[in-house]
Amino acid sequence: MLYLTDPDRLSDVLAEEPRYRSTQLHEWLYEHPVLSTTDMTNLPDGLRRDLEPMHWPFTLDLEQTADGGRTVKWLFRCGDGSPVETVLMGYPSRTTLCISSQVGCAMGCTFCATGQFGFDRHLEAGEIVAQVAYANAHLREQPLPNSPSRVTNVVFMGMGEPLANYDRTMEAVRRMIEHMQLSARAITISTVGLVPGMRRMLLEPWPLNLAVSLHSTIPAERSRIVPINDRYPIDDVVAAAGEYYRVKGRRVSLEWTLIAGENDSDDEAIGLARIARDIHAHVNVIAVNPTPMSDDAPPTRDAMQRFVGMLRSKGANVTIRDTRGKDIDAACGQLRLRAEER
Repeated sequence: MLYLTDPDRLSDVLAEEPRYRSTQLHEWLYEHPVLSTTDMTNLPDGLRRDLEPMHWPFTLDLEQTADGGRTVKWLFRCGDGSPVETVLMGYPSRTTLCISSQVGCAMGCTFCATGQFGFDRHLEAGEIVAQVAYANAHLREQPLPNSPSRVTNVVFMGMGEPLANYDRTMEAVRRMIEHMQLSARAITISTVGLVPGMRRMLLEPWPLNLAVSLHSTIPAERSRIVPINDRYPIDDVVAAAGEYYRVKGRRVSLEWTLIAGENDSDDEAIGLARIARDIHAHVNVIAVNPTPMSDDAPPTRDAMQRFVGMLRSKGANVTIRDTRGKDIDAACGQLRLRAEER
């Protein structure tokens, strides 16, 4: 598979071809991706046919579009049948891709459809990078309305815990930066709080963005919603996030999925605002996306506004995240659930 090959070793795939062919192939895979090798116009016809079965490490299973064409969600199937979900979202100033790092997830967060499936396997670095390449190839043919025609931002917020697949995640990041010319400042790694991985990120050469999913400031409640809290308690998670800000100079985002009657109280808001102030973090609040396998429900509009208002009154910088694609199962894991119900 072409994307499963280190981009610096593409000449191994083309051992019988002139060396310049690997440079041409690299351009088609990473710099100007195309959906089919038949569009690699400066390669010989025979070579294009030979490369086609090796092109993508997955096949497209389902595609759904919402928000007037500004949101596209794909369910891919890897060679072993493993499902991978990817979401493309267009905005006036950026085109953001939400990518997966694992098949399933072992973290067990109660509200997450991916976690409800359990963990299958890690994605390879090439399977992660190929999601970005596929999105760019799609955008060449079908640009999103009023949005950049290339992926400008990548967020590791799809299926899986990227820091549990640390080495492959960072190799994928390297390829995005060095071979796809993405800015490190446009790449966000999201974690539920794997403290060892957060500390390893301090040693990476890139100024990546770090997003930490808290979901509760009350230890017992957080352990119920985010079971990994029993292993890496919230105080340790917050300390590691604060260190990341001090060392890297990158403001950390605190992710908060708001669940009616669970973590939408004033006490939670006050605790979250205190943490945000202490480590100079930004808070992203998003209403939970209901799943058939959970009773968790989103808050009412008034409850959302009250929670956000309390955060702001206590000095926190807050953004209410856009809930894109509700009608196309856009929350991670939901499209897989739809596919398996077919």
